Amino acid sequence: MTPGARVAAAIEVLEDIIERRRPAPDALKDWGLTHRFAGSKDRAAISSLAFDALRRKASAAWIMQDETPRAILIGALHLQRGLPLEEVAALYSGEGHSPAPLSEKESERLSAASLDGAPLHVAADIPEWLAPHFLAAFGERAIEEGRALAERAPVDLRVNRLKDTRDKALAALAHLNAAPTPFSPIGLRIEPSPDGRGPALTAEPAFAKGWIEIQDEGSQLASLLCAAKPGEQVLDLCAGGGGKTLALAAEMENRGQIYATDTDGRRLMPIYKRLERANVRNVQVRAPRGAADILGDLRDRCDLVLIDAPCTGTGTWRRNPDAKWRIRPGALAERIKAQDDLLTRAADFVKPGGRIVYVTCSVLRDENEDRVSAFLQTHPQFALQSAETTIARAGLELLRSFATNDVGLRLSPATSHTDGFYVAMLTRA
Repeated sequence: MTPGARVAAAIEVLEDIIERRRPAPDALKDWGLTHRFAGSKDRAAISSLAFDALRRKASAAWIMQDETPRAILIGALHLQRGLPLEEVAALYSGEGHSPAPLSEKESERLSAASLDGAPLHVAADIPEWLAPHFLAAFGERAIEEGRALAERAPVDLRVNRLKDTRDKALAALAHLNAAPTPFSPIGLRIEPSPDGRGPALTAEPAFAKGWIEIQDEGSQLASLLCAAKPGEQVLDLCAGGGGKTLALAAEMENRGQIYATDTDGRRLMPIYKRLERANVRNVQVRAPRGAADILGDLRDRCDLVLIDAPCTGTGTWRRNPDAKWRIRPGALAERIKAQDDLLTRAADFVKPGGRIVYVTCSVLRDENEDRVSAFLQTHPQFALQSAETTIARAGLELLRSFATNDVGLRLSPATSHTDGFYVAMLTRA
């Protein structure tokens, strides 16, 4: 496919995503199934174009004064990829399978492109209803934080210390230009290529052998801040696919016990193969069984209960830019209720002197500091551990600058160059 034909295909995919409010991976998969002539490089390029347009959907529509998928992609080619008018016009040539040529108005708007005077939600490329929430979380840095969430994310890897060292993993992935992560002592980072394509990591021997797992550095740090020790009894209450479960098992050196569960048994399905590949032996997976009390024997027994809470996912928008345009205010209210319920449930399993670690991949105060404060008001037997103590306990002194007024830690693409995460530790008297 020619570059112009790829742009036309990306517009077609965007129409499906925006008009039908579909997840981008689903729309891209369907396009590929109905256009089998497109090779893997073509599909990757189309995916990258569509994702870049979604990253800058609000600002691209603003400069083009048009919210159609065609206009959004024109604006994104300039804002996200830095293409001048001449290069954009060459892609919109109307020749072969390329999109129709730029109109006079489109050319004028692109030439005069500016975000001067744009409202916060446009300048930050976030949904308009979330602008007050970003202001509450970040104040005058709200636009900077929103723009950072619109950038491409690197590929981060966690080295499995049960099988390998970071130095050995670095050597094994030298051909991918992997480098150590700045904060996680067990992380590697592969920067995105100019076209946004990532490496085929699942085909790497280091992945097949269980030496590495794909995990954002922020998620690695959240796991490390749990300070799980060998011999402890740990409950991962929202284990899902098991990313943090595996990380905790490595920190515990396969000693002690981790109980991995989730309210949705389907989310647990990937964990079994991952445990085997990683050589993890101290995890019991407790899948839900109807109304059965599968955790009754753990009440008041756990040293650590990890809540990787379901949330709006605002911190992952670099990787899922389509998700930010599908989210609605009602979803935030639902997530807040689920988070409050999980914190209350977790309290039953913590033994005296034990701890809850509350984690979200959200940057909103509503889901983070506000939830911790609400929990503490109704559970006086728990106390918030200071961010400094949490950091010192995990031996991660480089994270001190990310403490949020001592109500936990907040990581974000603009500050820590990770996905957005919040971590707070609550200890039982």
